[in-house]
Amino acid sequence: MKYVKICVDVTFLPEYEADVITYNLSEYGCCSFETTESGKSKILNAYIDKTIFNIEGLTALLENYNFSFEDMPDKDWNEEWEQNSFKPVTIDNRCVVCGTSHTDVPECRYKILINPKMAFGSGSHQTTSMMLEWILDDDFEGKKVLDMGCGTAVLGILAARKGASEVTGIDIDEWSVNNAKENISMNGVSMNVELGSASQIGNRCFDVIFANINLNILLADMETYTKSMNKGGTLYMSGFYKEDMPKLEQCAKGLGLRLNGFKEKDNWVACKFCSGIEN
Repeated sequence: MKYVKICVDVTFLPEYEADVITYNLSEYGCCSFETTESGKSKILNAYIDKTIFNIEGLTALLENYNFSFEDMPDKDWNEEWEQNSFKPVTIDNRCVVCGTSHTDVPECRYKILINPKMAFGSGSHQTTSMMLEWILDDDFEGKKVLDMGCGTAVLGILAARKGASEVTGIDIDEWSVNNAKENISMNGVSMNVELGSASQIGNRCFDVIFANINLNILLADMETYTKSMNKGGTLYMSGFYKEDMPKLEQCAKGLGLRLNGFKEKDNWVACKFCSGIEN
């Protein structure tokens, strides 16, 4: 996968304004962020899949700021990150997500092995950790589960460990599909992974759907998710900020879903919606 690196000069900006820029860039489609400092300069770096990069949209978004962008080499950036930065992540002392090379891993009831590579989902991001908390909290015994935008498949793997009878993962990125299959094999669970978007669901129905993606995709695909849920099914969603909750709730209410709780970490939110609609 090829990425474009966007660099925004935030040297003289207040922290809240830099946060707003980060938020807007995430809505624009950026999937990863870092801030670098050199001397008195402070630069916000954002990364976006080149296939969705749009210079006109970026220019309109950052017209009041100094910014630049450049193509990044086509390499396995997440594999490089894994080798240098990926550390074991413990979720509520009940689950640990770690790599095969990690030592001194804490003892937990559930241990999930992953090699992230290009796929999102090590458990270190707030959205992934909250989704894992939901899975740890709730009953998945005998449930038919869909992990939409599965990334590393960490959510589906934990659901399988918790007794889900059938788990399916779908991701639009071929890197993620291949990585998910590798991680599933390492963890010795049963989970099918497919390449595609929400349209890949077809006429299938599930008891539980995970969607840890981003606001725009969640809003666009929520109707598809709802139609694919069995009566009494549950939809867990994350990948958005607390300020976006009203938009998600309004969309969900219009589709007959009811909010059944949410978790919040550093302004990121993970919501749980329940369905009473019979398909």
